[in-house]
Amino acid sequence: MDTGTQSSDTHPDTDDLRARWQATVTAAGAPADRDPAPYADRLLAAWAEPQRRYHTTAHLADVLARIDVLAPHAADPAAVRLAAWFHDAVYRPDRSENEERSAALAERALPELGVDPARTAEVARLVRLTVTHDPAPGDTDGEALCDADLAVLAGAPDAYAAYVAAVRAEYGFVPDDAFRAGRAAVLRQLLDLPRLFRTPYGAAHWEAPARANLAAELAALAP
Repeated sequence: MDTGTQSSDTHPDTDDLRARWQATVTAAGAPADRDPAPYADRLLAAWAEPQRRYHTTAHLADVLARIDVLAPHAADPAAVRLAAWFHDAVYRPDRSENEERSAALAERALPELGVDPARTAEVARLVRLTVTHDPAPGDTDGEALCDADLAVLAGAPDAYAAYVAAVRAEYGFVPDDAFRAGRAAVLRQLLDLPRLFRTPYGAAHWEAPARANLAAELAALAP
């Protein structure tokens, strides 16, 4: 389920993101003789492609910041952080296989960096999980990643409005009537979930404001 899930026009410090990437790759067990910098450059270039309005480096930075909050919940925080880097690395708003292609990219890149097969497989699994944002009970890595990705839904009204505008801009090729119908269907699907957030922190801090934002947006879409 692609919720469109970003803060909008902020431009994060790419040096900070590169430092985060270096620290995460090291924590994931990559040997010191592998240079992670070219991989950071390629990933950051992908996240800055011109067709993106929501799924940008700002979204990446937001998700990583949320994972910092949720990391104690995860069984493998390094895998969750790597999955954040890859989860929208391939993104075309008019395509449906973005998550699969992003997971395949992780499966190619991480072994080249020396990340072990088990952790590489976990990263790819987590990336594929962002299709549905529906982790199984006890999947603490999946819960942390999905909650971090969906946390934008709980933003303050101005931040949420900027997110909605960015999603609409990303789908600018879709006519208004079709976009409203599709977006309303996504909002109803989200509101019908028993829980949007699975981590204790997400449930306590993000569930209520997210549901209020979603309900208000759905009401605004009504003819």
